[in-house]
Amino acid sequence: MKAGKLTVHSLIMIVFCLAACKQKPVMEIRDDFAKFYEKFRVSGSFVFYDQNNDKYTFYNQSQYTEEFIPASTFKICNSLIGLETGVISDENFVIPWDSVERQLPVWNKDHDLKTAFRNSTVWYYQELARRVGAEKMKLWLDSVGYGNADISGGIDQFWLIGGLRITPEQQIGFLRRLHDNQLPFSQRNIDIVKKIMIIEETPDYILRGKTGWGSKTNTDTGWFVGYIEKGDNVYYFANCVQTSDFDNSDFVTSRTGIVDLVFTETGLWNK
Repeated sequence: MKAGKLTVHSLIMIVFCLAACKQKPVMEIRDDFAKFYEKFRVSGSFVFYDQNNDKYTFYNQSQYTEEFIPASTFKICNSLIGLETGVISDENFVIPWDSVERQLPVWNKDHDLKTAFRNSTVWYYQELARRVGAEKMKLWLDSVGYGNADISGGIDQFWLIGGLRITPEQQIGFLRRLHDNQLPFSQRNIDIVKKIMIIEETPDYILRGKTGWGSKTNTDTGWFVGYIEKGDNVYYFANCVQTSDFDNSDFVTSRTGIVDLVFTETGLWNK
């Protein structure tokens, strides 16, 4: 009995030791990234996670846990929910244009899931959300743990001007679970969404991601979130930009432009 107790005790101590000895992620602060935000005349924050080295790189880390409207970055989750509920069958599922002229000419035609994602066609995803319905949408957001899971403000508006909020930390967490196939969706549907997320594919890397642009309380918020698969490593990123200057012509390009500058300076890619 004593030997048995000793063995159990030893195992418990080993478990506690392993937990206590587990290394914390490496944290690097890059205040010098401010020059990239100044270049585009925006404020904001950047987080970059290097999976193999368990390393986070931050600019303006104070925003890491601050909530922002997700805008079109929600299209990643919205696509998964649409597929999982059977509202849309696959990436080729067409929703006919309603003939309402909108501000971007590319939106004014029929779209399938892959073109709606690529062109960030708002009306397609609004119709998708209406077909899913508020009850199922809320159940899925709770199941996924997406941001604050708040769908107030209308089933076709909650991620645009409604109550849905997400932090850069949650964006990274969601993308990591997506990449690792740990979200509560079928592998088929996860694979479809990963495919439509591809922005660039080269012999050296694959870039997947989504931009977003939302307005709330006299401030424009922009996003570019995603991940890069390069060699045997994965690099996750979330760039969140803000401006109160609605005449800032650099705002739109700041979302992806800052990411390009950061990754060029850090040596992740050369363009």
